[in-house]
Amino acid sequence: MGMSTTSATKRTLLAGAVGNVLEWYDFALYGYFAPVFAALFFPSNSPSVSLISAFGVFAVGFLARPLGAMLFGYWGDTLGRRNALAWSILLMAVPTCLVGLLPTYETIGVIAPIALILCRFLQGLSVGGEFTGSATFLVEHASASQRGYVGSWAGFSAQIGALLGSGVGALVASNLGDDTLHQWGWRIPFMMGGLIAVVGWYVRTGVPESPAFETIRLAGGLASSPIRDVFMTQRLAVAKVGGLVWLHGVAFYLLYVYLTTYLTTVTQVPLATVLVLNTGCMALLALLIPLMGAWSDRIGQVPLLMTGAAGIALLAYPSFLWLTSNSLPRMIAAQVLLTLLVACYMGPFFATVAELFPTSQRYTGLSVGYNIGAALFGGTAPLVATFLIEWSGNVLAPAFYLSFCATVSLAILLTLRNRQSVQAASAKAG
Repeated sequence: MGMSTTSATKRTLLAGAVGNVLEWYDFALYGYFAPVFAALFFPSNSPSVSLISAFGVFAVGFLARPLGAMLFGYWGDTLGRRNALAWSILLMAVPTCLVGLLPTYETIGVIAPIALILCRFLQGLSVGGEFTGSATFLVEHASASQRGYVGSWAGFSAQIGALLGSGVGALVASNLGDDTLHQWGWRIPFMMGGLIAVVGWYVRTGVPESPAFETIRLAGGLASSPIRDVFMTQRLAVAKVGGLVWLHGVAFYLLYVYLTTYLTTVTQVPLATVLVLNTGCMALLALLIPLMGAWSDRIGQVPLLMTGAAGIALLAYPSFLWLTSNSLPRMIAAQVLLTLLVACYMGPFFATVAELFPTSQRYTGLSVGYNIGAALFGGTAPLVATFLIEWSGNVLAPAFYLSFCATVSLAILLTLRNRQSVQAASAKAG
């Protein structure tokens, strides 16, 4: 399988992964401390301000992502992957640290929530260039026989970051009293994020540029206006990425972000148990993603993606029946089964989508397609699920939505399978 990675490869994996760890660490932290932010930055005696908080702050991060995708995509395709990634980690670190230092509403009034929203906007810009940029960087550094495994580190590190965020959040919350937590305790994890970033910047500036990028730079093949090129020549590829992200985003946000709220409202299982189940399955997902990535290098990326998508399409409804059954063994079985299928989809995902674009437009194309998809489908998944339950009066509505998303992504995968067999045929003919 060629898992014996050289020290250079290990450095590359670390450089690609470290920013994602920080991004998702912060993302999870923010969710964890949302009630604290609501109290300190959006005091409830002014309901309109609280409303802005509820929708605004989370949405702002998603709205900024496609903009960040264009900004860092342009940067990464014209000046180099490494350069763009070193700066994207700084753009994440500064607002993360600032969040930990912000005066509250009580101290500076309405400037506090505005400053918080601005910090989230900067973080969103950074995420837009970070996640897909690191995936591009990783896949381009990998040998053809290891692309699935190396590319899977983008997804793996994101999971590790989210776990770290909820872990640190839980640790701080459980060791400090409620008062201390509201006074200054919540600031500690955000300041720690700044430390991760310094390490990340150091690691990133020390790795070589992506070989694929260097090759076209030396050949004079760099795009002068990658954003325009992508929208002129790569529209179909961008649309395909968006369609493949549909399942990627919805599966993650439904099954690991929204599910805790969902299960505590539709079942009698206590929140503590649901949180343990959720954390356990996120840890399992983190472990399975690189394994599935490595496996896809042996059996092909598209077949494994199709297995995941078809499995989710068929098994979402029975799994949700078990999830809502109030029987803990069934709930565990359903969540583990879904996690296995999601890992089949997430493991080979980045190796596959990165290859939809030529090198000169890859950073931009992948970032734009991924972040538009993530903003439209990923970030809205909990909202859509809640709306569908209200509208249909059926608590199993999210399962139908998940099935639908899996079917759309599966249909797009079928077009890639044809492309792969065409490539194989032309290789044989040549």
